[in-house]
Amino acid sequence: MRLKNLTFFLLMPFCALAQDDPSGEKHPLFRNDSVLKAVLTAPISQAYAQRHQDVRIYYPGQWTYIDEDGETKRLQASIRTRGHFRREVCQFPPLQLNFKKSEVKGTLFAGQNKVKLVAPCKDGDRYQQYVVLEYLAYRMLQILTDHSFSTRLVRLSYVDRDEQLDSRTDIAFLIEDDSDLAKRLGLDRLHLNIVRYAQLDHPRLAIAQIFQFMIANNDYSVIKPTGDDDCCHNIQTVGVEEAEDGVIPVPYDFDFSGFVNATYAAPPSMVPVRDVSVRYFYGLCQPRPILDAAIAHVQSKREEIFALLDNTPELDEKVREKSIEYIEDFYEIIDSPKLTNRLIIDRCRGENLMNRHFDIATD
Repeated sequence: MRLKNLTFFLLMPFCALAQDDPSGEKHPLFRNDSVLKAVLTAPISQAYAQRHQDVRIYYPGQWTYIDEDGETKRLQASIRTRGHFRREVCQFPPLQLNFKKSEVKGTLFAGQNKVKLVAPCKDGDRYQQYVVLEYLAYRMLQILTDHSFSTRLVRLSYVDRDEQLDSRTDIAFLIEDDSDLAKRLGLDRLHLNIVRYAQLDHPRLAIAQIFQFMIANNDYSVIKPTGDDDCCHNIQTVGVEEAEDGVIPVPYDFDFSGFVNATYAAPPSMVPVRDVSVRYFYGLCQPRPILDAAIAHVQSKREEIFALLDNTPELDEKVREKSIEYIEDFYEIIDSPKLTNRLIIDRCRGENLMNRHFDIATD
């Protein structure tokens, strides 16, 4: 194998992965990892009734929370159902909260407008744990890179104004808005119908793909050869508008991962496994210097990731043990050159794209 400009190429991924340098601060809501206590009072049953409609209106409601000083605050927050799969199949479809910008100034929700809320799909402890596990997947990605969505765990009580639904309290979490993510990183939120291999930021793509392999998630796509809809599936792209390269993929939606292992989850049809808990690398090929740098970076974050799993009290003890074991299995793979070759390198897709883009010649 021959690689042109080898010295520059070897240095590039290590420099890119050494330290993220976001240009902006997180909004106040996402600067703290403590569990926020809140109450949502709204015509929730009416919002749920619109779940199958393409056009769904916002219903006015109130968001009451306890701030960091222990004081009760009330904000107007309209709601509507959101998402695709979960909106169609869940007993409690996910919601989007719409705050008034003028009202949130000077509060914990300063800077917030439309915020995604992830909550249990159905009643029961099992579904509560799915939410905690998906939240932890977001947190693990945050440990690996600042090019990830910020999140905040919430112990949320629901009160239906129409009294059609029983009041309940769930563990849920809030997700940073796409535009806020891009602004925090000093980048643009990209709306691309087509993303090509040559356009991607490959060091950061490698991190994202190793993370997806860590949690056994293949419910995503980074590139798409034709563009009927915005690319890409469960990926938000950020970068510099009009630039020819440097497109950074930011993953989201991890409920179909093996780490969460939800009963409703199934692998994509193109992946040759029957169970989401079985890891199968379906990522794009990367030159060894980039892949090795990404693996070394993930290895360097091992203790932080296990500390996160160890110190999340919302995680049931049996679920915690299984989760730690599951991530330990991942580290056994990337710690072994033999297993890395067999389970990652030999299964990557688009080797011809990699060779052409990086000017790699095979003898």
